[in-house]
Amino acid sequence: MCGIVGLFLKDQGLHANLGYFLTSMLITMTERGPDSAGIAIYDSNTSAEAKITIQSEHPESDFEIIGSQLAAIIDTPVGVVVRDTHAVLGLDMDKLDQARQAIGKLCPNIRVMSVGEKIEIYKEVGLPKNVTDRFSVSTMSGTHGIGHTRMATESAVTTMGAHPFSTGMDQCLVHNGSLSNHNSLRRKLRRAGVVIETENDTEVGAAYLSYKMQQGSTLQEALQSSLSDLDGFFTFLVGTKEGFGVVRDPIACKPAIMAETDQYVAFGSEYRALVDLPNIETAKVWEPEPATVYFWKH
Repeated sequence: MCGIVGLFLKDQGLHANLGYFLTSMLITMTERGPDSAGIAIYDSNTSAEAKITIQSEHPESDFEIIGSQLAAIIDTPVGVVVRDTHAVLGLDMDKLDQARQAIGKLCPNIRVMSVGEKIEIYKEVGLPKNVTDRFSVSTMSGTHGIGHTRMATESAVTTMGAHPFSTGMDQCLVHNGSLSNHNSLRRKLRRAGVVIETENDTEVGAAYLSYKMQQGSTLQEALQSSLSDLDGFFTFLVGTKEGFGVVRDPIACKPAIMAETDQYVAFGSEYRALVDLPNIETAKVWEPEPATVYFWKH
């Protein structure tokens, strides 16, 4: 079943409240997916520094190793901000690939949640309230973000099986629905050199979009191609550094609702996820059309 939320803030004055709004929206969707939850936050900083968000089942020991040794290996300062089982590493963009290789050697059990200039992803097993409380998501600021609460159907209830999935720089995907051709598509993408780490069909969808963009497509073009290349039923909400996009399959059997004002664009699996947003009573509210790509960017 699953629940999706998203918020794109046009009004800079609301940036400080992004985490608060997204937390409230996601908790409202708890009944649609009680096994795990996650949120991607895009910050409003203008720094060109790279971010790597990592997760560990042994954060105290693993993050101590990363904090004490990574900077020396890649020969550049590394900032480490720990949030429960996750940490955000800040470093020079030109050291990004070297840092990822070093992390894998220093702590092989660490999982990379996201990489980019703006994106941070936090996800764990548990109810949305518990997950968002663990990471203090309600205190986070930014320009836009997306969230997901999961009811597992096609893969195990694990941290890595939770959404969002990030398979490209500053890019992530949350998904409500089920892809019927994800196994064949996973094999095809892996043959093309794409790294896919889980059995979750949503990661395949995310990898497909990233691959299409690496081949020269825009995100809008990749989303349009997904309508013919992906079988099954799906509502996709995709985050990028510039904004977010929405597409539903041609049947559009999964619920979705959007609202737009001069201050924001919001997405929810149900309208009740949107009711506490500012001035929602004056918003343009509509159901996104089937097989139609929507995108908003700064």
